[in-house]
Amino acid sequence: MTARMNKRAKQPSDHKEPLNFTLDPVNGVPIYRQIIQQIEYAILSGRMRAGDRLPTIRALAVELKTNPNTIARAYNEMEIKGILVTQVGSGTYISDKKPVLDDDRLNRKIREVLSRFMQEMQGLGVDNRELARMIAAYTPD
Repeated sequence: MTARMNKRAKQPSDHKEPLNFTLDPVNGVPIYRQIIQQIEYAILSGRMRAGDRLPTIRALAVELKTNPNTIARAYNEMEIKGILVTQVGSGTYISDKKPVLDDDRLNRKIREVLSRFMQEMQGLGVDNRELARMIAAYTPD
């Protein structure tokens, strides 16, 4: 399931890709937690920034085909942590406060990203030795 994240009109439109939720109802992690994790990762990775507007609870619930209370719970938890700010009549926005991941969650996310990366490289026929050389020589733009 995917839902596009809307940006606040006044913000610069330099984000490279919209945030799409990928929810897995059978993986054992509650849906509201999956939503929280994906928003936190989007903030930490720079795909979402302070001031970016989130979809309304109702709109996201319809898009994800889930109960609005689930979305409200996720938004409420992030608001309590200070990650989101709700402006009555205007919407819910990413705040200036960055989420903090505990070591276990961070390591789990790193392994997940690394696993996808390695599968992609193997699919392209890049062996581990060549991949190590490419990583060592890599300089970001």
